[in-house]
Amino acid sequence: MADLITTVAAMILSAIFVFLFNNRKKPRNSKSIKLPPGPRKLPIIGNLHQISNPTFRCFRDLSKQYGPLMHLKLCESTLIVVSSPEMAKQMLKDLDPSFADRPPSVVADIMWYHYKGIAFCPYGDYWRQMRKLCINELLSPKMVRLFQSIRSDETARLINYLRESSGSSVNLTEKIFSHSSSITCRAAFGGISKDNETLMKLMVDSFQMGAGFEIADLFLSSRIVGTLSWTMRRLKMMRHKLDVILDDVIDWHKRNNLSGNSEFGSEDLVDVFLRVKEEGQLEFPIDNDNIKAVLYDIFIAGTESSSSTIDWTMVELLRNPQVMANAQAEVRQAWKGNNVEQNDTAYNLKYLKLVIKETLRLHPPGPILPRACNEEQVINGYTIPAGEKVLVNIWAMHRDPRYWKDPDKFEPERFENQSVDFVGGDYQFLPFGTGKRMCPGITFGLATVESALAQLLYNFDWKLPEGVGAEDLDMTETNGLSGKEAQFVCSCHSV
Repeated sequence: MADLITTVAAMILSAIFVFLFNNRKKPRNSKSIKLPPGPRKLPIIGNLHQISNPTFRCFRDLSKQYGPLMHLKLCESTLIVVSSPEMAKQMLKDLDPSFADRPPSVVADIMWYHYKGIAFCPYGDYWRQMRKLCINELLSPKMVRLFQSIRSDETARLINYLRESSGSSVNLTEKIFSHSSSITCRAAFGGISKDNETLMKLMVDSFQMGAGFEIADLFLSSRIVGTLSWTMRRLKMMRHKLDVILDDVIDWHKRNNLSGNSEFGSEDLVDVFLRVKEEGQLEFPIDNDNIKAVLYDIFIAGTESSSSTIDWTMVELLRNPQVMANAQAEVRQAWKGNNVEQNDTAYNLKYLKLVIKETLRLHPPGPILPRACNEEQVINGYTIPAGEKVLVNIWAMHRDPRYWKDPDKFEPERFENQSVDFVGGDYQFLPFGTGKRMCPGITFGLATVESALAQLLYNFDWKLPEGVGAEDLDMTETNGLSGKEAQFVCSCHSV
């Protein structure tokens, strides 16, 4: 709480500083437009004083008072918050691609090489080019099946570590995070980076800073804030560390003749990028910065989403012992007498799939979907100006009582008789987004999640540390681009 108060105070002081020293008056738009409703705005800071962490919970509470289409102003930054499936459908389907862009962010600009990756680059032909390369060479169902041996190997490492720790408390969050990052690196980079721990730390820091509420994000037009902001200096230091790591990955591939670097004796993703770069046949030529931006995208998407979903699932299972028992019984019955290490996702684990779905509902990997309006649109009589930042509150939609009975309850059985799925057509359930910018790595991520969870449930019995009850767990998410949980410690026993 003290950190939040300090942050808000710093933002308010920065706002006053900019107001006093920036005497240029901006011309007002003569066109009268009707913006969505929102809370009363104070001079200089707007609604900044009403924002708390995690922001998606705060936005949900404000939307109950001001409606599912809400306008907020945070210093110089204005944004539209969408909190209902109906509004989301209008924007992301009916008016797609008008809302297919990403909003500007100092974190994305610096850490993603001036928007040269996939996640944050403007919607258009360049985005389509890079996305297609990644899907064909890494994220297609065929490639995901090929990576079965990598998943099995890394999951076996995790299981062996836990067996050695059997009966004692383990930091499961830390081990699962490392497990997911190793799978991603081996699949995309051809091996685990020697600086993997630094890369994971950079990823965590990028996510925490990337929610769009850093001081520099609230004053994008102010050079004064950009010059004085610690955020900018910190990001530049982080970017330098990232350059060193990813340049080393690229140089290693160049030294190995651009081919045969994957574990399967063929090209990995880095090889493919280097080859097409040299061939010069792409519509949009690429250089090392383009490659590094996409590699950082892949590393983060493949690590963060999978690890947080596994982590949240284990937390919810420990809080719901009967669900844990049902999931374990299914896995142990399905794998009885079989070589599970070699074929760990070949069995149709129907109940486990329901458990994963329910975890994705309560704890979506991306609780807020950031978009930008690239041309003026009118929705329900309200004008969304071109260039406006739009935040779709996935977390709130997943807990909308109009669509979900007992929305805060962990109940996998709710999906048994529903056709609702996460492929982007059901707007009350969008853990991976929807439309043209829907996450392309769903198959890759879910294979990692199901493989790890099945092995964890098959090999161990789980419980919370001595003296800790389900009611003692703080289920409030941390703030950032993902709704990540706090560090999770539990104990396991081999069976």
